[in-house]
Amino acid sequence: MHPVLKKYLAGKIELSPDQEELVDKYFIQKSTERNEILVQAGSIARHLYFVIKGCLRIFLTNEDGIESTRFLIFEGRMGTAFPSFILKEPSVASIQSLEPSELLVLSYEDRELLYQNIPGWETMDRIEVEKEYIKAIRRIESLITTDSAERYHLLMKDNPEMIKRLPARIIADYLGISPETLSRLKSKR
Repeated sequence: MHPVLKKYLAGKIELSPDQEELVDKYFIQKSTERNEILVQAGSIARHLYFVIKGCLRIFLTNEDGIESTRFLIFEGRMGTAFPSFILKEPSVASIQSLEPSELLVLSYEDRELLYQNIPGWETMDRIEVEKEYIKAIRRIESLITTDSAERYHLLMKDNPEMIKRLPARIIADYLGISPETLSRLKSKR
């Protein structure tokens, strides 16, 4: 099993050597290029992505071609366009590899097999999805209840690496502010 995935699972679930082999069999390694689209809006998200190295962006595009970043997935985290993945219907979101990335990819069907074959996997997965859901709700709440300066300072405190790694337009979009506002906030530091 990949060491980054093993670290992610540590303390969440105990796996026997046979179960580790099964996990390793179902999580398929994939390399991506910068800006590669993994899921195009309108297609079905058939995989869950675990990021070993790099960053994935889940985003929406409106009729005018304006993009809105919904989530960013960095190393040691998992994600996908969940409504499409779970409901097996066309996604309203796209998934893009913002950086050259190394991923472990798990299909919906193989996820179900892990649920069936590894006691505790489904519970562990549910708890992790719940944690991510709470983070998403808190992010939405912060977009509604805090001003741009406070959102920027929270991001600097919680994830300063994100600001160094990603283009300013992505950071601004993720914070729900204009690139000009982000530039002003950066210059005040």
